Amino acid sequence: MQKIKNILFEVIYAVLPVTVVIITLQAILRSSIDIIIQFLIGVIMVTIGLILFSLGVQIGLLPLGETIGAALPKTGKAWVVILFGFLLGFVVTVAEPDVRVLTTQIDIVSKGVISKNLLISAVALGVAIFVGLAILRIILGIPMKHLLIVAYGLVFILAFFTPAEFLAISFDAGGVTTGPVTVPFIIALGIGVASVLGGKSASSDGFGLIALASVGPILAVLLLGVIFR
Repeated sequence: MQKIKNILFEVIYAVLPVTVVIITLQAILRSSIDIIIQFLIGVIMVTIGLILFSLGVQIGLLPLGETIGAALPKTGKAWVVILFGFLLGFVVTVAEPDVRVLTTQIDIVSKGVISKNLLISAVALGVAIFVGLAILRIILGIPMKHLLIVAYGLVFILAFFTPAEFLAISFDAGGVTTGPVTVPFIIALGIGVASVLGGKSASSDGFGLIALASVGPILAVLLLGVIFR
C-alpha cells in the first residue's frame, strides 16, 4: 500500500506543475472552455496511466529484469547471456511507445519513403546489438570509455556520408530508445548480470547499458541513410 501511495504522489508532483502552467497559458490566451475541459480530461487519463505504468514497472519489469540478468550468467555460457541480451534488447525496443511515436511521425512526414516498420526494425536492431556488446563488456571487464569512444567515432564518420534528414532522425532515434519500457528493463538486466559475476561491482558495471544502447540506434539509422543515399 505504501508503494502505491509513493507512486501516486510522485505522479501528482510530476503532472501538477505542467497542468498549472498550461491552464495559466490557456487563460492568458482566452481559450474556449471546451479546450480546457478536454485538456483536464487528458490530464486525468495521463495521471491514471502513469500511476498504473509506474506500479507495473515496480512490481513487474524491474524484478523480472534483475531475475533474468542474475539467472543467465549461471548457465556458465557467455554466448547464452549475450544472445538473450540481444533478443531482449530487440523486443523491448519494438514495444517502446516512444519509438512507435517517432517512426509513425517520420512515416507520415516522409509520405512512406522512410517506412515505419523498417525504421522500427533498424532502431531495435541497433539497440539489441549494443545491449549484447554492453553485456560482453561486463563479462570481459572492458572499460566503458573505450566502447563509447569507438562508437561515437563511428557516428561522426558516418555523419559525413549520410543525408541530412537521416542525420537528424538518427539522433532522435537514440533519444526515444531511452523511454519508459526500455530503460527500466535494460538497467535491471545489467544490474542482474553484474551482481553475479565474480570480482565485478553491480554499482559500476550494472549501469552504462543505456549509454551504449542509445548509440546503437544512431549508428543503425545512419547506416540506413547511407544505404538509401
